Parts: sequence; C-alpha cells; structure tokens
Amino acid sequence: MMKFIAADLTKKPVRIPLAKPQKPAINRAMPMAHDHRSAEGVKLHHHKTLLIIAIFKWVKGGLLILLAFGLFKLLHHDVGALLESLANKLRVDPDNRYLGAALAKLDLLDDGKLEKLSGITLAYGVLLLTEGTGLYYEKRWAEILTVIATACFIPLELYELFIAVSPVKCVLLGMNGGIVMILVVTLRRESARRELGKTE
Repeated sequence: MMKFIAADLTKKPVRIPLAKPQKPAINRAMPMAHDHRSAEGVKLHHHKTLLIIAIFKWVKGGLLILLAFGLFKLLHHDVGALLESLANKLRVDPDNRYLGAALAKLDLLDDGKLEKLSGITLAYGVLLLTEGTGLYYEKRWAEILTVIATACFIPLELYELFIAVSPVKCVLLGMNGGIVMILVVTLRRESARRELGKTE
C-alpha cells in the first residue's frame, strides 16, 4: 500500500491547458455603414459642383414659390392700380417708359390669366426644389431630370435673347448652359465608372 502511495507522489502534476479567450466573431455579412450616418459623427462629403447647383436651384425655386403666392394675392384686384400706387410710394417717375410698359402688360392680366401664371410659377418652383434636393443627395435621377428640364428652356432663352439682348438674359443663358454641360460630363463619368466596375 505504501509503495503505491509513493509511486503516486513521484508522478509529475498534470497541467491542464486553459482555453484562450476567443475574439468576438466579426459578422462579414453586415453591410458597411454609409457616409450619411450621423451617430458616428461622420461628415457628409458632397460633390462641390453639384452642391453649388443644388443651392442655386433651391434659391431660384424658393423665389418662384414666393412669387407664385404673391400672384395669388393679386386675384380679384386691379393689378395696374396696385403697381401704380407702389410706384408712387417709391417715388418712381410716372413717365418712366419701363413703368409704362409694365402697366400696359399688367392691364392685360385678368383673374384667369393670373391663376394660370401663378399655378405654372408654383409648379416650376416645386420642380426646382425637387431638383436641388436630389442633386444635394447626388441622385442620378435628379441629374437626368435637371439636364432635361434645364435644356428645354435653352431654346426659349435663345429666342428671347434674339428678340432683345440684355445682360441678365445672357447671364441666365450662360448659367443654364453651364449647368447642362457639367451634369452631362458628371453622368458620363459615372457611367464610365460603372462599366469599369462591371469589367473588374
């Protein structure tokens, strides 16, 4: 009996290996967070040119919507008399040819024409705000919509410029033409990148 006990004591203690702490598994299936997340404090990175065009569309659309509501308020009022009263308050020369031309045109506006004009102005203002918002988020549909909508007005602007040349008309034509060219180039670059991604 003592021999067996001595034999047991001479044996080396058995070391049991401890399990190493495992690192938490990374879920490869989880999608990467987009640049628009705000919880992590990531800033939005926008295309500078598209951002400038978006701001221009917002400002122009907002002004047109204000103009549309102003036209709505002129319903059932003598527009010519209101403009003449405003000119007197601002001490504008009543014999001014521009004021006379404006009064002559406004005399032709009745309630029906004012309703149509205000409705068209409001719809165009909403369209511009939609374009600006889509361009701000760099949506492809907004770029295509802006190209089509802006290009449709270029022939009309050329016609107006042909009838009477003015610096304002030249600036507007140049800006709209530049916007169309920039967006077309942007769309072509995006299409080229997508085709390159498919080949890879």
